[in-house]
Amino acid sequence: MQHPDATVDRPPAAPPAGPPASPGPLGRLGLWSARHVRTVLACWLLAVLALGAFAPQVTTALSGAGWQADGSESVKARQVAEQHFGGNASTALQIVVTADRPVDDPAVRQVLARASARASADPRVSTVVPPQPGATISQDGRTAVLLAGAKASPDDMVRAADDLKGPLNALSGDGVDVHATGASVLWSDFNKANHDAMMKSEIMSWPVTLAILVLAFGSLVAAGLPLLLTLAGLAASAGSLVLIGHLFPVSVWAMNFAMMFALALGIDYALFLVVRFRAARARGRADAVAETMDTAGKAVLLSGATVLVSLSAVMLVPSPAFRSMAGGIMLAVLFVLAATLTLLPAVLGRLGHRVDALALPRLNGGPHRSARFAAWGERLWRHPLRYGAGALVVLVALAAPVLGLRTAMPSITVVPEDSSARAGYAAVQRAFGPGAPGTLQILLPAQADTEAGTETGALDVARAAARVAATPGIAGVLPAQPAADGSGWSMLQAVPAVDPSSPDLAHTVDTLRADLPADALVGGAAVENLDLQHLLTAKTPLVIGVVMALGFLLLLVALRAPLISALGTAAGLLSTGAAFGVARLVFQDGHGAGLLGFAPQGFLDGWAPVFFFAMIFAIAMDYTVFLLASAKEHYERTGDPHEAMVGALAHSGRVIFAAAGVMVAVFFTFALSGPLPPKEMGIVLGIAVLLDATLVRLVLLPVVLRLAGTAAWHTPAWLDRVLPRISFSHG
Repeated sequence: MQHPDATVDRPPAAPPAGPPASPGPLGRLGLWSARHVRTVLACWLLAVLALGAFAPQVTTALSGAGWQADGSESVKARQVAEQHFGGNASTALQIVVTADRPVDDPAVRQVLARASARASADPRVSTVVPPQPGATISQDGRTAVLLAGAKASPDDMVRAADDLKGPLNALSGDGVDVHATGASVLWSDFNKANHDAMMKSEIMSWPVTLAILVLAFGSLVAAGLPLLLTLAGLAASAGSLVLIGHLFPVSVWAMNFAMMFALALGIDYALFLVVRFRAARARGRADAVAETMDTAGKAVLLSGATVLVSLSAVMLVPSPAFRSMAGGIMLAVLFVLAATLTLLPAVLGRLGHRVDALALPRLNGGPHRSARFAAWGERLWRHPLRYGAGALVVLVALAAPVLGLRTAMPSITVVPEDSSARAGYAAVQRAFGPGAPGTLQILLPAQADTEAGTETGALDVARAAARVAATPGIAGVLPAQPAADGSGWSMLQAVPAVDPSSPDLAHTVDTLRADLPADALVGGAAVENLDLQHLLTAKTPLVIGVVMALGFLLLLVALRAPLISALGTAAGLLSTGAAFGVARLVFQDGHGAGLLGFAPQGFLDGWAPVFFFAMIFAIAMDYTVFLLASAKEHYERTGDPHEAMVGALAHSGRVIFAAAGVMVAVFFTFALSGPLPPKEMGIVLGIAVLLDATLVRLVLLPVVLRLAGTAAWHTPAWLDRVLPRISFSHG
C-alpha cells in the first residue's frame, strides 16, 4: 500500500509494440477530418466565403479611437462638454488657417467661410464656431482657428476627420494654408500612417517568410500548408471583426495585430504538426494523422489556450482600444487553432506521402529527430553550467536598463511631418504658444446656496478661474463660457505653458485637481492621454501577475509537474525584461536612432509594457509548450531525464528555431517602417522572440531540465489526485 505522503515520480510504462494504439479525442478528431475531407473543406470554404465577404470593409468599418481610460475624470469632462457645450470637447475638429496677411483680409475671410461651410455640411459636426479675437485669433492677426464641434462619438469623429482633412487642405493656396488638427485628426493620421507602414512591412516580410518556410519544410507543398491556415484564419477573423464592429467599437489596430498573430501562429502550428506527420509517415505508421494529433496536436491546443489566456488578461485594462485589440488577436488565434485541428489534418490525410511533393534538393526537411539539435542537447547535458550561466549573464545584462525605463503617451512626432494634424499643431504653437494644442478644459457645475435659495455659480467660477490662472504651469485662462442649455455648467479653458507631451503637464493637472472643488472636472485631449497613461501604469502589475499565474496553471494542468511549470513560466520574464531593456536603450536613450531613422521621444510609448508583455509572454509560452510537451512525451515513454531533455531538443528544437526565424523576420520588418510605434513593436517583439528562442528555450530551459533531473517531473501525491491525467504520448 502506498503511503499517503508518497509522491508520483515514475511515468507509466511504455506501451508494447504492436498494432496502432487507440487514438485519443484529438486523434479521433484528426481521423474524422481526414476521412471526411470534403465535408471539412466545404465547411471551411463556406465560412471563409461568408465571413471573408466582409473582410474588404475592415479598414473602414473598424474604429479609429478608443484610446481612453473608461470612467476617468477626463472622459467625464468630455461627455459633459459634448452634451452641454455644443460639442466643444476634446474630439472636436480644429481648422487652422494661416496666411501671409491678416485674417480679416477679404480673400482670407473667403477661405474661412469655405472651410466653415465644408465642416458644417458634415452631419457629424454640431456647430462651427468662428474665430474669436483674443482667443482663437493670434496676436499678429495672421492665424485663426475654427472650432467644429463634435456631434458624434469619438470613433465617428475620427471618421469625420478622415473625410474632412483632405478637402479642407485643398482650400490652401495664394499664401493661405488650411489644416485640420486636434485629437480626432491626430488619431486619423496616426491610424493611417501605421496602417500603411504595417501593410508595407507585411509585404516586405512575405518573401523572407516564404524562404524560411521552404528551408524549414524542404518541400513547396509542405511549405504552403501554413499559408493555408493563415489565409483561412485571416479571412474569417477579418470578416468577424467587421460584424462585431456593428455591435461595439473595435479598434482598427485589432486587425493589424490579428494579421501578425495569424501568420506567426499559423506557421508555428503547421510546422509542429507537419514535422510530426512526416516523421510518423517515415516510420510507416498507418495512423500517422491520429498520432500527430494525439501528440503534436495536444501541444498545439495547449499552446493556443496559453496564448488566449495571456491575451485575455489585457481585458483587465478598461480601455476600448486595448480590449478590442486583444479581442481581435484572440479571435484570429481561435480561427487559426480551429483550422489547425480540423483543416490541416484533413489536408494531411488527403496528401499522405505527397506532403513531400516538389521537394527541393538538399532541403527535404531531414528526419523528425534532428542530429544537430540532438548534438546540441548532448553538449548542454555535459556542460549545463557553462552554457546556462552564459545565457543568464547576457539576459540579465540586457534587462538591467529596464530599471530606468520611462513611459508616456506618444507625442505629435509619431505622425509624419506632412500630416494635417502635425502641420496644424505646429501652426497653433507658433501662433498661440507651446501649450496651446493641449488646452485644458475645466468643467464647473452650478453651486447652489441652499440656505439663501440662490445660485452662487458666477462667484464660484470667478474664484476657480483665479485659482487656475495662479497655478504654476498655466500660461493663460480664457473667459469662462456658460452652458447655453441652462444646465448651469461652466467651462474654463486654460492654456498650459509647456508642450502637451511634456512631463511637467502631469504636475500641472495634478495641482489643478487638488486645488479645485471636488466636483470640478479637468479634461482635454492631453489630459485624456495622461489619465490613460496613469491607468496603464496602475494596471500593468495586475496584468503581468494574472498572465503569469494563468500561464503557470495551464502548464501545471498539462505537465502535472509544479517545478518545471513554475520555472518555464518564470523564464519568460528574462526575455521580456531583456527586450524592454533594449527598448529603453533604443527608444528612450536614442542609441541606434539614426540607423533606424527616428527621433527619440525620451520615453517608450505608454501601451508598450502592458500590451507587448502579454504578446511576448504568449509567444514565449508557445515555444515553452512545444519544448516541454516534447520532453514530457519522451519522459513518459522512457522515464529517463536525459532522453527527455535531449529528445525534446532533437524533436522540437528545429521547429522552434524555424518558427522563431519567421517571427523575427516578420517583426524586424516593422522596424523599417516609417512611424515610431511600428518600430517600437518590431524591435521589442523581434528582440524578445530572438532571445527567448535562442537563449531561453534552447539553452536555459534545457539546462533547467538537466539540473532538475527527475525532480522536474515530480508530482506530489495530493496534486496527482487533483489534476487530470493528460498524456502527450499516442494512445
